[in-house]
Amino acid sequence: MIRRSVTIALPIEDRKRSYDFYQVTLGLKPLGEPAADGVPEPLQFSLDERTSLMLIPAGGFSWVLGKGDVAPAGLSEVLLSLQVTSAEEVSGTLERMRANGGKILAETEQQEWGFTGVATDPDGHAWQIIADPLDA
Repeated sequence: MIRRSVTIALPIEDRKRSYDFYQVTLGLKPLGEPAADGVPEPLQFSLDERTSLMLIPAGGFSWVLGKGDVAPAGLSEVLLSLQVTSAEEVSGTLERMRANGGKILAETEQQEWGFTGVATDPDGHAWQIIADPLDA
């Protein structure tokens, strides 16, 4: 069996702000040792044993794409999801996101498939926070 890993890369404006947001607000574990600015380089967080989130300075995809663009500036076609264990944790996570520079896109609500709400990180990347009804 081939073991594959997945890295999700998102563009960001400010390394320190994003480092603090993802580590403190969402509780993700950073990978690597801090560089001179106190932030690991590359800036990555472990999502699970084979999945990581890498945050790249805005314009940083050019090292992969050459001169091409992934999408027009200001357009995001990705909705990231973070599953938590309770409706209270959904609400608390969204409030921390708002307090730390994010914006609420969809207030919390009970859906047939779980309790959910959507907020952005400080760079506008949308995160859906979900508590599965079986976990809640």
